Amino acid sequence: MNASYSWLKAYVPDLSCSDQELFDALTLTGTKGETWHRLDKNLEKIVVGQVKEIKQHPDADKLVICQVDIGTETIQIVTGAQNLFEGAVVPVVLSGGKVAGGHDGGPLPENGIPIKAGKLRGIESNGMMCSIEELGCDKDLYPESNPEGIHIFSEQDGLPAIGSDGVEALGLRDTLFEFEITSNRVDCYSILGIAREAAATFKLPFVKPKPQLHETDERAEDYISVRVEDKDLCTCYCARVCTDIKIGPSPKWMRDRLRSCGIRPINNLVDITNYVMLEYGQPMHAFDLDTVAGHQIIVRRAKDGDRFVTLDGEERTLDHDVLMICDAEKEIGIAGIMGGENSMITDQVKTVLFEAATFNGPNIRKSAKRIGLRTDASGLFEKGLDRYNAEQAINRACALVEELGCGRVTRGIVQEIADRTDNWEDLPDIPFNPDEINALLGTTISREEMIDILKREEIIVNDFGEVIAPSFRQDLNEMCDITEEIARFYGYDKIPVTLPKNSATTGGLSWRFRVEETLRERACYAGFSQAFCYSFESPRVFDMLRLPADAKEREAIRIANPLGEDFSIMRTIPLNGILTSLSTNFNRRNKDVHLFEMGNIYLAKSLPLTTESPYEQMQLTLGFYSQSGDEDFYTMKGVVEALLASVSLLKCSEIAPFPEEEKKPFLHPGRQAVVKFTDWKDHRAIGYLGELHPAVAETYGIRARTYVAVLDCDDLQYRASFNHHYEGIAKFPAVTRDISMLVPKEVPAGDIEKMIRQRGGKTLESLQLFDLYEGEQISEGFKSMAYSLVFRNKEKTLSDEEVQGTMKKILNGLSGMKIELRS
Repeated sequence: MNASYSWLKAYVPDLSCSDQELFDALTLTGTKGETWHRLDKNLEKIVVGQVKEIKQHPDADKLVICQVDIGTETIQIVTGAQNLFEGAVVPVVLSGGKVAGGHDGGPLPENGIPIKAGKLRGIESNGMMCSIEELGCDKDLYPESNPEGIHIFSEQDGLPAIGSDGVEALGLRDTLFEFEITSNRVDCYSILGIAREAAATFKLPFVKPKPQLHETDERAEDYISVRVEDKDLCTCYCARVCTDIKIGPSPKWMRDRLRSCGIRPINNLVDITNYVMLEYGQPMHAFDLDTVAGHQIIVRRAKDGDRFVTLDGEERTLDHDVLMICDAEKEIGIAGIMGGENSMITDQVKTVLFEAATFNGPNIRKSAKRIGLRTDASGLFEKGLDRYNAEQAINRACALVEELGCGRVTRGIVQEIADRTDNWEDLPDIPFNPDEINALLGTTISREEMIDILKREEIIVNDFGEVIAPSFRQDLNEMCDITEEIARFYGYDKIPVTLPKNSATTGGLSWRFRVEETLRERACYAGFSQAFCYSFESPRVFDMLRLPADAKEREAIRIANPLGEDFSIMRTIPLNGILTSLSTNFNRRNKDVHLFEMGNIYLAKSLPLTTESPYEQMQLTLGFYSQSGDEDFYTMKGVVEALLASVSLLKCSEIAPFPEEEKKPFLHPGRQAVVKFTDWKDHRAIGYLGELHPAVAETYGIRARTYVAVLDCDDLQYRASFNHHYEGIAKFPAVTRDISMLVPKEVPAGDIEKMIRQRGGKTLESLQLFDLYEGEQISEGFKSMAYSLVFRNKEKTLSDEEVQGTMKKILNGLSGMKIELRS
């Protein structure tokens, strides 16, 4: 946000500090200054002169000799400018003076360019007449100045006195400040907002403009009607009508203020709307009323596929979410962004319709992005403007129409407001407790001083001890906001350093984060390194993972503005990121790489996506490849079991073969397993693991056996308990029994172990598979397995009869599984 010192003084007349003091003071009170610079920097000894005589240079066809009256004397200047004429009033830099830059409009030198008397082709020249670029100004901001020649003062503005200060005559005795305004302080995106902050900072009166209107007897409602169809997107729409319009240049004071903020003057009508936008922070638009069909304004949504040509001559494609300003027959403007070419103001305009409105900020931001057009107006509307400011701004614009003599204002204002409540009824009442404020700040500020600080900001403390913020301060909602206001105007530098008065409290992780952190640590202990992968993917991922055409995972959310096709959807399966990272490592010849990721997948409840947010499901994904062959499927199985054990879920979990119809197409058909809770009625899967299908591994360029596992963190954190019990050293001896048996190949070892644990009861301390053999001396279709079982009673020494009884139960269970004991 740019603001000139002279413009601020118009509303804070008693402001008399230096530029640096103003810059520093506003920064300390929260209106952060970025930079400031004098507009008259390096402009020295510049006066107003008048060309009295012009003669051709005897030795140069492109040079002329001018006699220039500078008030105290007439000096001779040789120049190559072609736009001069006798009687022209121009800025003249005298010998020994300085100009800011060169005529080419290039970068300004730090110390300016000194001017000295000399000779040009043998003719003495005692100074220089200045172009607008040499004065350090942008020629684009001075459309009335000849870009190829000397700047000539216009008679329309009133010629300055000959010999007077040329810099003053140009309006350059000023300072431009640039402020960085945070998005929550939308009131400070205006000159009035900055001036109000300056007045509060220096404890000076703030003088707000009071528009004085001399309305005609004609009523505005006889000229225009307003109907807002989508009140959720337009909370307020105000319209006023001005007749007998006379298009012409704006007065010099207005042009100077617009230029100081980097806006090029156009004509009085356009300049008024720009001026009010800067002054009040309220964008405005003017329509030629004769182009508004039916003299009706209808605010409604566009239709999908509509096309509209904006004032810049570009055709825009619209959709249902873009709000439009329409007349009885057509669209005439994109709400909050830009007007239409079909209703633009021309020099032949006679009757003008002014509009000032407030729109839904997020909708304006999204609309500007969708149609590819972001303007100064949309940048303000998207932050959420004060709807009460719209009426004040439109009245100010109409007052300027009268003041500049460019039209007459009809009586009344035509408006439609979504919520017709009084200014104060819908503003938040914030508790005002000076003791709590002082306790928070560590200060002893009196109640009266706090009220005085708030009063300077137009914030009221009522008789009930409540703070009522003005409507333009939408950032004030709680007592902490009021505390900040007290602190910044009391002075951060005055707040003493104190120790916290409250007792210390112990922090901690939430349950979800605790579970996730435990899983993360356990994966690291197992030798895996954490990876961070993109949530954006390419639709080609589904083909790379061999997913069928009707797979649920293919129902992905498409991104509205993707970086490219490779990042055009939100992932619904987490494997691609890990496999891409493993592929990168493999191609860089890194051996035996182990990676894991903790990240979300995004599952839409319905497509296309509605206002209802998708379900974000946190999943833990592990992956490794083994070139040495020392690790295999069972290595990954062991890691998964360790993860489950870390959150006390191993005993209620099961890793079992996938049913044939549920097998994952991206995993090896014979080396994959499902992870599920055994005590859930539906036995719903909470994850899976397995070896990557060779075809998928080849697609990713990994020429080694690759293993992956995926666990649903949401299910794990829901069931986790951290119920780890310490058991002391056993006091009584253990009894060991070994079992060797012939097992049908189709019987999984997990089923055998599950049965042994169930029948072993509390006395079964552990079991371990210590031998597995297939080959000679073993019948076809069988395998030899041998387990070592350890029994122990924690309260007494086990007798042989007790162990034999338990073993009998186990053997009966084995027999029921068609397993034979080996002798």
